[in-house]
Amino acid sequence: MGTSAASGFRSLADQLRSWSDERLTALLLARPDLSTPAPHDFGHLASRATVRASVMRALDQLTLLELTVLDALVVAGQTTRDELATLVHAAPEATHGALDRLVDLALAWESSLGWRAVAGVADALGTGPGTSGLLPRGLPPREDADLRGALQELSPAALAMLRHVVDHRSEADPGTARLAVAPADAATPAEELLARGLLVPRTQGRRVVVVPGEVGLAVRGGRTTSAAVDAVPPLLSTPRDPAVVDSIAAGAAFEAVRRVELLLEAWGADPPGVLRSGGVGVRDLRAAAALLQVPEATAALFLETAHAAGLLGSRADAEGDPVWVPTDAFDTWAAAPPAVRWIRLVRTWLDSPRTPALAGTKDEARKTRTALSVELVAPGLPETRHAALDLLAALPPGEGLASGTGPPSLVAQLAWHRPRRPRQRETHVLWTLAEAAEWGLVARDGVASPGRALLAGAAEDDVAALLAPLLPAPVDHVLLQADLTAVAPGPLEAALARQLQSVAEVESRGGATVYRFTPGSVRHALDLGWTAVELHAFVTSVSRTPVPQPLTYLIDDTVRTFGRIRVGHAEAFLRADDETALAELLHHPRAAGLGLRRLAPTVLVSSIPIEVLLPRLRELGAAPVVEAADGSVVVARPEPLRARTPGEREAPRALRDLTRIGAAVTALRAGDRAGRLRSGAPDPREMVTPASTLAVLREALERSHDVLIGYVDDQGVASDRLVTPRDLEGGSLIAHDHRADAGRAFRVHRITSARPVAPGEVPPAP
Repeated sequence: MGTSAASGFRSLADQLRSWSDERLTALLLARPDLSTPAPHDFGHLASRATVRASVMRALDQLTLLELTVLDALVVAGQTTRDELATLVHAAPEATHGALDRLVDLALAWESSLGWRAVAGVADALGTGPGTSGLLPRGLPPREDADLRGALQELSPAALAMLRHVVDHRSEADPGTARLAVAPADAATPAEELLARGLLVPRTQGRRVVVVPGEVGLAVRGGRTTSAAVDAVPPLLSTPRDPAVVDSIAAGAAFEAVRRVELLLEAWGADPPGVLRSGGVGVRDLRAAAALLQVPEATAALFLETAHAAGLLGSRADAEGDPVWVPTDAFDTWAAAPPAVRWIRLVRTWLDSPRTPALAGTKDEARKTRTALSVELVAPGLPETRHAALDLLAALPPGEGLASGTGPPSLVAQLAWHRPRRPRQRETHVLWTLAEAAEWGLVARDGVASPGRALLAGAAEDDVAALLAPLLPAPVDHVLLQADLTAVAPGPLEAALARQLQSVAEVESRGGATVYRFTPGSVRHALDLGWTAVELHAFVTSVSRTPVPQPLTYLIDDTVRTFGRIRVGHAEAFLRADDETALAELLHHPRAAGLGLRRLAPTVLVSSIPIEVLLPRLRELGAAPVVEAADGSVVVARPEPLRARTPGEREAPRALRDLTRIGAAVTALRAGDRAGRLRSGAPDPREMVTPASTLAVLREALERSHDVLIGYVDDQGVASDRLVTPRDLEGGSLIAHDHRADAGRAFRVHRITSARPVAPGEVPPAP
């Protein structure tokens, strides 16, 4: 890794400049914020890499071991690899590997005096997981002899308190203890520690005291942690039959795809409205759950995933109100094989930040969260989802999480891999396991073979080839029974299922779906344009059993009464050749609200609109048809509503990132060469640009060197100032001004030049 400690680099920018394009690309892929927008040169890149917000994001990627090694670098200041290994409670090779990872992330660099953390890491680390309690800024390090003497002077109670604070992230609330007190006046164990500098107040924020880094080292016996940090918590597992896991997962995968298709088809015919705040109403979600015969959280999962996959969108209905309907892409998706449809849904779910498990719950303001609303988002959820499933897939085939203890062990291992992740990690992991089981990725807490291939990034054809043989084969027939039901002995072919749903009602779903023929279902088919001959031919062709006589009678009776009454536009009129049919309807006890009156023996008129009259007549058992002005029958086959498919998806994110980062690396090299040409000197520190000025200031901050700066004050007066940098954040340089012999803030945009002053060098008189 780089050069030896005897040579090292002058700055982080120099170290980055020495890297190959491949290594720079890896850095920018791991820390994408560094390349957005593309940095001008390596000084600009190094400066951006030390900004607190960027460092915080990089720290979120570290394991407990890597955080601890970085903390040890901060505590040590600058050190060699071997000295660093003695500070970290881990195997030396593990420590060295973690250091290499930190260097690759530009969180540590090799100076001429040894390895050190970049500026800004100490503040960003705080007292989080893997930190030993950092030395607050402005306090000088303690001498070993002085520190040992202070520890020996402590009472047993104070020493026990110190050990307790050290073991609990080196931070505590001082309570009523006096923060400034002499050792002789200390009245409590806390005041003993404060008086001897073994606890020190934080200089900012709330009333909190922390243990300085060297004190924590002394209490822990020279290490930054009491326990070993390279031991990954084990994942507790138990044997599972791979064939059973694959079979259960395949069944769940098939049901998930079928239910998504069923729900979207239903919404294509009878779409729910879009709430003013966006999303789906609570009643509509409950109706969807009842239709699919699943819990509301599962229905929300299917809705959210279908929307993210571009299969569900919104459009205006005939009245101009926005409604949720399938998109044009749904028809293409529905025609694909089940395995291909499953892959699209699951890949969308894996990368979705949506939290359907929260649909229907109350937020802090006691407002109900709704599915498809903008509030159901957790940005860190996809990473947790991928990490949890990748760890689960790392178990060998035939192993699954142990009952009861398995999920907590998975959470514990994730906590080691990403200690700084949000507090909701455990909840997110449990959601992931439950939703993965609904999709058929996981069964019996083990990853199925198709899911394992999908998580490993296998091609779609390869995943489909693994899943397709496990799915039930579609059937092309039903079994008609004398009780007017038809039993589908397996999943029906898509076209047959649609035809059957137009002439019969689904009574129950499961491994064998049961359809029931009723007068209303047959009338529905006639409304869609079916004829008696087509109905008889259809039931005969799809049944492996003889057509029962009751079904034949039902079809004939319904056809005989169908169209006896005709409805036209008056407000509405009813006409029939059979006077008896109209008389029965006119005197029906439930027809009072229809506003009917007789104009002639075969004609009635109504005072209500035709679109209201038709369904009311059907509720009374009539089978009316609509008549056109020329007396012909109007058969209106309703067209399913469709929304516009979202625009074409962008290129895969990984490909876009590689393209962007390749351009950023090229721009870095070009900017560095251009800077050298402009300056006329090979030393990039002499370039007078905002980026190079920041690079010089950060280098001086890291190396604890003085800097000679040119500065223009508020009155426009230019002067040279010899300063000792203390901090660089928020567009200001906090430094000790040697001219005023006091600390002050210099606005970076007013600094016209900056030159580091090496120790012992006499700068020009400011």
